[in-house]
Amino acid sequence: QVRLVESGGGLVQAGDSLRLSCAASGFTSSMYFVGWFRQASGKEREFVATINWDSSSTRYADSVKGRFTISRDNAKTTVFLQMNNLKPEDTAVYYCASRPRFNQEYPHWGQGTQVTVSS
Repeated sequence: QVRLVESGGGLVQAGDSLRLSCAASGFTSSMYFVGWFRQASGKEREFVATINWDSSSTRYADSVKGRFTISRDNAKTTVFLQMNNLKPEDTAVYYCASRPRFNQEYPHWGQGTQVTVSS
């Protein structure tokens, strides 16, 4: 069993920064990859960023490259999403999710945290 809890969302102005946290607990094999996804109101959920177990590999959506940074603490129990130069179009509920190394799908999800960026 894996439990993921997001925190750090809030209301900010365009150009501001936020750091989201995803606290993970459970089977470490199920947390090899941890990803951040977001879903804006009325839109489908989209991929934001992902990181592997030892932080040697990260990947980002084109829309956030150069602005967002995903990282993982040394204990590998918390994954962060540093979001800089936020834009109104970044407004969404942000979810973290985890999957085992050779899964293509993310079976474990957190409850989400709201990020609202005002113009």
